[in-house]
Amino acid sequence: MNWPPQHALVIGLGRSGRAAAEWLARQGAPVTAVDQADTPELRRALEALAPLGVTTRLGVSEPLRGNFDLAVLSPGVPLTQPLLQPLRQAGVPILAELELGCRFLRCPYVGITGTNGKTTTTELVERMLNHCGRRTVAAGNIGLPVCAVLQQNAPYDVLTLEVSSFQLETIHQFRPHAAVLLNVTPDHLDRYPGMPDYLRAKARLFMNQQASDWAIIQLDAWNQMRALSLGVQARLILFSATEPGGDLWWDRGIIHSRLPGWEGPLLDLRQCRLRGVHNAENLMATLAVAYALQLPKDSALEALKTYAPAPHRCEWVADIRGVQYINDSKATNVDAVRKAILSMPHAETSGPNLWLIAGGKDKGLDFHELGPLLAQRVKGAFLIGEMRHKMRSAWHLYVPCELVDDLPTAVQRAAEKAQPGDVVLLSPACSSFDQFRDYQHRGEVFRASVLALKNTIDCGCISQQAQHNVDATTKTKSGCS
Repeated sequence: MNWPPQHALVIGLGRSGRAAAEWLARQGAPVTAVDQADTPELRRALEALAPLGVTTRLGVSEPLRGNFDLAVLSPGVPLTQPLLQPLRQAGVPILAELELGCRFLRCPYVGITGTNGKTTTTELVERMLNHCGRRTVAAGNIGLPVCAVLQQNAPYDVLTLEVSSFQLETIHQFRPHAAVLLNVTPDHLDRYPGMPDYLRAKARLFMNQQASDWAIIQLDAWNQMRALSLGVQARLILFSATEPGGDLWWDRGIIHSRLPGWEGPLLDLRQCRLRGVHNAENLMATLAVAYALQLPKDSALEALKTYAPAPHRCEWVADIRGVQYINDSKATNVDAVRKAILSMPHAETSGPNLWLIAGGKDKGLDFHELGPLLAQRVKGAFLIGEMRHKMRSAWHLYVPCELVDDLPTAVQRAAEKAQPGDVVLLSPACSSFDQFRDYQHRGEVFRASVLALKNTIDCGCISQQAQHNVDATTKTKSGCS
């Protein structure tokens, strides 16, 4: 790769693409930056690039004319994009923004991937490293592009990177000193032909590691890799909250270790603010990073015990007359919903106590496998978005399903059905882009709907009275407008 490039092309102008264009321009490279979309929001976001001399073009879907000697790809741009074909034929290097940024980092980095738990684990590792005196920041897929980190010119000791499978598709030299694979379950099957291709994309995280590096892998994901003859060169740490065969495992709420020098019980989950089997594995992966980076064990444990989960991840929103409302908008696939349901509190009496709100944009997922669990834990499902009809077809034999037009209506309908001791859980199993900007926007709409409901009830505008022979509540106006 020539450096600086004589003419760089940046494809996709989301946050990562804009950061790459800005950083390349500041290195003195002529930059053309393009995107298929053309919206007022994107035009405003690109205003900052004009003073740097970046040429921007929107609404571009056909191959460009020009002599480019580097192309940088945003994570959301698939490798089948028609713009890429002439670049490949011309032998132009095509790099992920992640790869470009990491080639110019001056510190080692940790890479964390998996279908679920990436953001939580990345935040845990960031918190732990800073608590132990290793200066770091969370970057990558979590929202801060690596090229933006370069522009900070901050003296980090190590960079903590959340990494998606999309980003890994176009890496070449990316080599994390510690690489974490949390799990691999069906997701993004609208981008990959099948699970083997999705797993191979995830496993690229390890492809440049050497014997002095560390590969930290969930035991089930490791077995899936071996079935595809995928291996690692780095030193291996295995963990599992459901099987006892790993270097770290979970028994009766306590994380145990077989790692040399760290043998024995490590962490009682009841000392943490995280709950559930999935979070036990997130904590195990974080502790394995601490071991790989030779952090002091006691300091690492202190940091993990005080971590509070980020919004939209099984986030408690309100208790309205004995009904808990939980925002799990980040759950965009079936496995995430399964883990959320398993981590919810049970009713004092036997039987289901959950009202599930789900639905959104299609990702090529199969929802049938969730049916038996729904029958055990869920009283009813309120379904929204593009996938509501497909979900009803998959689930209606297991649980009553009701189609609703939007999320506020789903909250209202769930509130009418719920009884004290129940939980109303937003856990969509789909992406949000059919009705919302992103999963954060979806979670904020849920939270606002719940708090509006709470305010209405608290001020006496609506009184709820349970009826004996129906599971709905009766609403009576009390005089407020």
